[in-house]
Amino acid sequence: MKILISGFVPFGGSSINPTEQLIKDIVQVPMEGAEIKTKLLPVHFDECAEILLEEIRSFEPDAVIACGVAAGRTAITPEKIAVNIKDIAPDAPYPDNKGRRPQDEPIRPGGPDGLFSSLPVRDMVNRMTASGIPASISYTAGTFICNNTMYALLDEIRTSKPNAIGGFVHFPASTEMAAGKPSLPTLSYETMLKGLEIIIQTTMDELKARSK
Repeated sequence: MKILISGFVPFGGSSINPTEQLIKDIVQVPMEGAEIKTKLLPVHFDECAEILLEEIRSFEPDAVIACGVAAGRTAITPEKIAVNIKDIAPDAPYPDNKGRRPQDEPIRPGGPDGLFSSLPVRDMVNRMTASGIPASISYTAGTFICNNTMYALLDEIRTSKPNAIGGFVHFPASTEMAAGKPSLPTLSYETMLKGLEIIIQTTMDELKARSK
């Protein structure tokens, strides 16, 4: 089975995005029966989605797991739903990496208001917590780049890849990101990498179950 995993470059003034390193290291983890491909995405509205959709159309994966960082969260959080909006409040601390601050713009004009992840998010959370990894389902992917990416990939699956599954997972800030920010909640990189391994294995098991 073919699994596509994406991460992001740093943004918001940080020099680190743990998902960038996660997608580099996860390909070194043995995953019997899986062909894993990764893609690093820019933190640019629309372009993030366009690049991922090009990769989906080229690679034709059975599953897509998009990954991003949500500084301030204390657990690995598979997202349940993406909403059809791009929006940054005027007083938000940072725009995208091109300086864009869209407000009340649809990701896909006329598209569904929301789209649900087709990844086995509850099983992912249950398996991670059973392994001692902080994890919970999230019911808001925000309205920034991560939500933009999640909505676009789910819309692509819905309209063009009905046999594939996909969704988005947010990771907390890594310990390295907290340098100079002692109050920022973090999770060790090693724990996040193990969490991603469990997420992939759970996805593989879901694909196997669906093929029976």
